[in-house]
Amino acid sequence: MDISVSGKQVDVGDAFRIHAEDELTDAVTKYFEKAINATVLLSKHGSSMHVDISVHPGPRGLIVQGHGDADEAYPAFDKALERIKKQLRRYKRRLVDDHRRRAGADEVVAAQQYVIQSEHHEEEVPEEHQQIIVAEMQTDILTLSVSEAVMHMDLANVPVLMFQNAKTDTLSVVYHREDGNIGWIDPSPATGGK
Repeated sequence: MDISVSGKQVDVGDAFRIHAEDELTDAVTKYFEKAINATVLLSKHGSSMHVDISVHPGPRGLIVQGHGDADEAYPAFDKALERIKKQLRRYKRRLVDDHRRRAGADEVVAAQQYVIQSEHHEEEVPEEHQQIIVAEMQTDILTLSVSEAVMHMDLANVPVLMFQNAKTDTLSVVYHREDGNIGWIDPSPATGGK
């Protein structure tokens, strides 16, 4: 597994780099022997250290993320790594089964765009005040069941996930609601009714 350890306005020493590589390798290969890559980013937030870990274990482009904060770098790393281990342990069987079952399944490719909202609220916004696309990248929309989509969203630590519903073959969305529950948007036509 290829591991990148870097610092954001923080010098990452060799001792921390070796510690992070060794601990991350041991933790990830326990669940996924052929993991692809991982990144560790150390940064300082006020008086505390913050560590972000992203792991690409292999199955279907899945990314597992963990974050940790502490007064020092090592405890912050250990907190982030504990979250990674917990997620891998919780979902390993489902990920392996999903990978076997869906080998060769179709994926939909979509462009993902991030937009900054304009502060102007007029009906007609002058061209110089139009919304700006600040990042655009291609992403794969996976074919998943609703429960698999929730699992992928949880592992990637993202607030929303679009997926192709394996049951209805339509695009659906799962997201974290403000009340702590998971929401599901399914544009499938309702059966029965009218």
